[in-house]
Amino acid sequence: MAATRSLQILKRQQHFLNKVHSAWLARGFANKSDEGWLSSMFAHKVDARKDAHSNLLSKKETSNLYKIQFHNVKPECMEAYNKLSDEVQKELHRDADYPCEVVGSWNTWYGEQDQAVHLWRYSGGYPALMECLHKLNLNTTYLAFRKERSKMLISRRNQLLLEFSFWNEPAPRTGPNIYELRSYHLLPGTMIEWGNHWARAIKYRQENNEAVGGFFTQIGDLYVVHHLWAYKDLQSREETRNAAWLKEGWDVNVHYTMPLIQKMESRIMIPMEHSPLQ
Repeated sequence: MAATRSLQILKRQQHFLNKVHSAWLARGFANKSDEGWLSSMFAHKVDARKDAHSNLLSKKETSNLYKIQFHNVKPECMEAYNKLSDEVQKELHRDADYPCEVVGSWNTWYGEQDQAVHLWRYSGGYPALMECLHKLNLNTTYLAFRKERSKMLISRRNQLLLEFSFWNEPAPRTGPNIYELRSYHLLPGTMIEWGNHWARAIKYRQENNEAVGGFFTQIGDLYVVHHLWAYKDLQSREETRNAAWLKEGWDVNVHYTMPLIQKMESRIMIPMEHSPLQ
């Protein structure tokens, strides 16, 4: 039974690889005289772009803005960093004057080592972000925290994100879980096409409640997509991902989205003790 299932997965993956190879050749070497051939090959129509992709792809019923932070921590400071982050995030959550909340905080397990990742939500969009910034600059406790934190860091970067309209909104989870952050650097101008395909494909990745949230950048590195997934453990991750290949339609989504990607990376992350996503 297991051998038959593995053979089915391998056949679907081989079929997918052959299609992707053909798609890459088409994109790389086709000329204008091949437009008719390309049109027949890429059967899926992409909605015409009539607005900024942020307006076409993000949720209209909310005005949430997200910020993701990547902090590279000195190895000897990781424990102290986690404790300090815990204290400050709890303090901000207790204060209703700040229209922000931490969605999740993690340490990277596999991927870039000695790294902390934080995902924040600002309820009210850019005005909420600016309100928080102004208040924090006047908060002596927070300023002291930043000064102490700076001694523990090697480097840091952040991005401002919007959430895809067809993804779940991240909500607190009980654990234990591991989390995977898959980050895709897309070719410029392909965000709408990516969204069109994933709007159809997300249904194939919902059965085990693994889909946590999907986001795309607005400020920072542009044309970057982040997909956040939760699994019981690495074995559960492998089984869930393999099961997707057995569903008719999943291979089509992978086939059409792979040529849109310039670079991709995966982080396996462990929630910090205070993270709402456990």
